[in-house]
Amino acid sequence: MGNGNYINIEKTGRPLYGDHILIASILLLTGLGFVTLYSSSYAYSERFFNDGLYLFSHQLIIGGAGGMVLFILASRIKLELVRNLTKWLVIITIVLCLLTFVPGIGVMKNGAARWIKIGNYTYQPSELVKLVLPLYLAHIFDKKQDNLDSLSSGILPPVIVTVLFFILIYMQNNFSTAVLLALNALFIFYFAGVRLRFFFSSLLMFLPLSCLLILTKEHRLRRVFSFIFPEWEPQGAGFQVRASILTIVSGGFLGKGMGHGTRKIASVPEIHSDFIFSSFAEESGFLGVLLFCLLFAVFAVHGYKAAMRKEDMYRRLVAAGIVTSIVSQVLLNIAVVAGILPTTGIPLPFFSAGGSSLATTLASAGLVVNVSRSSRAAEMLDDSQVEWQGAFEREYSLNAERSSRTEVHNVR
Repeated sequence: MGNGNYINIEKTGRPLYGDHILIASILLLTGLGFVTLYSSSYAYSERFFNDGLYLFSHQLIIGGAGGMVLFILASRIKLELVRNLTKWLVIITIVLCLLTFVPGIGVMKNGAARWIKIGNYTYQPSELVKLVLPLYLAHIFDKKQDNLDSLSSGILPPVIVTVLFFILIYMQNNFSTAVLLALNALFIFYFAGVRLRFFFSSLLMFLPLSCLLILTKEHRLRRVFSFIFPEWEPQGAGFQVRASILTIVSGGFLGKGMGHGTRKIASVPEIHSDFIFSSFAEESGFLGVLLFCLLFAVFAVHGYKAAMRKEDMYRRLVAAGIVTSIVSQVLLNIAVVAGILPTTGIPLPFFSAGGSSLATTLASAGLVVNVSRSSRAAEMLDDSQVEWQGAFEREYSLNAERSSRTEVHNVR
């Protein structure tokens, strides 16, 4: 029968691949993203690169093939190994962020130094920060969970690393990503059990600082004014959002059909990138948007479910932090595309053009699957212990009954 502390997974016939519904939602979102990118980027690629498949093929090679390899590795690797490498991941990420400022290595686009050149490809280090920062915070909070009341030894180290990444990304002229990272970090602080007074203090400093940073850059100020007063600059900063809203509305209930959208050709700038959701809505309609929301809701619910099942703080914070990072990007991107918030440069996970974004998103999703897989292992172990204890109790009862019958027979 074996002992109660061991479970043979092979004998159960249930190999541990993780939460199947979670995995299915990730694969469906990835496939849907490729279909949408192919449709939304074809005209742009043909116009600027003389190859309608240029952006799609790059996404397929870097983000798709490379991202799926990372997804599989991240879902199967031992999380203890990932944790042991956290310090080096942080150092490497900081170095990559600094390389964006090095002439000849860093690439400047539209006034932003967000990329580094690797051969014929470019890489955006800020995407790696979205993965590495939650891993670091999960590690440090698990390590210092008994000192969270201490500012110097418990809270200050993660604050310093978070602020460092914020400054590096802000200096790349990527304000929206820097703010999003800071907000996601605050969520992990809260989920780790940091006292509420820390958040009030952080908000008192963060909000005035954010306003100051907005006021110091003309393009950010123009975006805010165009959002508040759309008629102020009808052909300027607000044009992209208004065109996006018209594109979404034109999809109607059933949509125009995948590949049959018309406003994507020239109406919405960067429709293959940050505004790809408007192209998807035009071609798939309300039903497609409903499917989109459902898939991300499934991903979020099952991701948080995996996090809440873990008693280990490290795994709990890894899953919760990554899911929050991905879901917050989705909500922010849709809010911008729909005109609810001022324009930002946040891509839509699984959809927007950019191999860096897709590869990092798939690697991050793989780690969430990894946590869900370990959760299933724990559940199966608990089930096996219950079954073993039940069998032991039944066998003990039968032996006791047989002994009592034998004693009665001997007395007679």
